[in-house]
Amino acid sequence: MSEDLSPFLRPGPMVESTDPGVVAYAAKAAGAGGSDKERAIRLYYQVRDGIRYDVYTSSLDVAGLRATRTLELGRGWCVSKAILLAACCRAVGIPARLGYADVRNHMSTKEMRERMQTDVFYWHGYTAIHLEGAWVKSTPAFNVELCEKFGLKPLEFDGVEDSIFHPFDTVGQRHMEYLNFRGEYAEPPLDEMLATFIAEYPHWRERANAAEGDFDAEVAAETAAR
Repeated sequence: MSEDLSPFLRPGPMVESTDPGVVAYAAKAAGAGGSDKERAIRLYYQVRDGIRYDVYTSSLDVAGLRATRTLELGRGWCVSKAILLAACCRAVGIPARLGYADVRNHMSTKEMRERMQTDVFYWHGYTAIHLEGAWVKSTPAFNVELCEKFGLKPLEFDGVEDSIFHPFDTVGQRHMEYLNFRGEYAEPPLDEMLATFIAEYPHWRERANAAEGDFDAEVAAETAAR
């Protein structure tokens, strides 16, 4: 039997694929012509590079993770950028869902390492897009400018191969390790995610929401000597 893709085409509280602003953004980015694969590729690069990565936008509530909120801010973290990409895909009729994994990330700032007290990022978010009969993973988190500053390889997406983080950076140092895949969903499983964050991250025990900081300034300081 063929898979029921309808849950991954419908809008949701966070994957706001019928919001007029999201629809207009997606239509402009995807373009009028081309196959679903070609349009999905264009959407991927628009979200990857048009929305700046900022870990301090890491809210774990509906209001903070709405696709419209990420558009309004022009920045987001892996989870919110993946939600926006999924919303854009659904807005142009391409099924998309949200995937999560626990990863060990060797790229962070001094302030983030001190605050998190771990290099494990739980519930790292990506977008799975249904193209030509298969689900393809894409990770629009790190914009190209951020990758260049940290000496990382920007993640490319061709609509065929899974686009997940490279294990090593441009000089061969360890960058990302996937530890545990947590599944793929139509909407983020916020209760499960928040329970993990409160249990694993000291700053979330104090405040079940995003930490505050200036990520751009931290990146500049971290990479100044490189």
